[in-house]
Amino acid sequence: MGVSPEIKVQLYQLIYKTRATEDRLLALYRQGRIMGGVYTSRGIEATTVGAALALEKQDFLFPIHRDLGAHLAKGQSVLNILLQYLGRGNSLTHGKDSGIHASDMDLNIIGNVSHLGAMIPVAVGAAMGMKMQGKKVVALNFIGEGGSNIGDFHEGLNFAAVQKIPFVLVIENNQYAYSTPAHRGYSCARLSDRAKAYCIPGHHVDGTDAIAVYSVVKQAVERARDGEGPSLIECKSMRMVGHSAHDDAFYVDKKLLEEGSKKDPIVRLRKCLIEDELSSDAEIAAMEKAIDTEIEQATQQALDSPLPEAHWASEGVFKP
Repeated sequence: MGVSPEIKVQLYQLIYKTRATEDRLLALYRQGRIMGGVYTSRGIEATTVGAALALEKQDFLFPIHRDLGAHLAKGQSVLNILLQYLGRGNSLTHGKDSGIHASDMDLNIIGNVSHLGAMIPVAVGAAMGMKMQGKKVVALNFIGEGGSNIGDFHEGLNFAAVQKIPFVLVIENNQYAYSTPAHRGYSCARLSDRAKAYCIPGHHVDGTDAIAVYSVVKQAVERARDGEGPSLIECKSMRMVGHSAHDDAFYVDKKLLEEGSKKDPIVRLRKCLIEDELSSDAEIAAMEKAIDTEIEQATQQALDSPLPEAHWASEGVFKP
């Protein structure tokens, strides 16, 4: 499907904002201001942003730990992301959790738990609930190539296929499940081929091409919305950093990193915008400056925000 010039520009803005925000988070982590893990998406931003931008406002997003770009594409603010990571009392979880383990029902974002594959049946159930209510709502869920090997993946997809549930599952194949290379995790040539077992569409996409990701996911989302059931989409890229900020990725094949650096999502999309005369160098620089200013202001506001009160620990754990 064709992608409008407006969407292409928006994709660039969101991918740049994702990387710039993550760079700021890494700086705060190294300053000792962030406790816990910081998981970044360098190299796979086109997948997280491109897929989530294909959703409508009413749709549900089920992101995982490396999907800050998906949060931003669904409408989340940089400020809320920073408040979460800094554990402030006015964050989405009021300091009870760190990172982007947070839900925001105003945006229909359902935060992940650490057992990532366990979110697949939850996402399928949410989509089924919307279908039972007669609402045309789609649920989009992400999973890594490693997480695609657990039972929840297969059970969730099978159930979604049988019930024709409006569900789209995106596999972020970034070639390493923590320190395990992909070829040690499965024997099939493409993870998208697993869709054949459930008689649903399976697509393999270059996960560094934001326009291609958006186009394929958009078609799958609209197919699901029209009542035709789920789709499985594999987006292949390269995780250009360690599993988290504390991991120097010494175990990663350096040739893979060299190849991955040649397909940087930001460089690719910037080149596309200029060659297609959708933006000039000056316009892109102005976009980036505005985003940098937004992040700077959000950082200061988050740092100035109060930490949670001790007695809050027992509040809001269960719904009244």
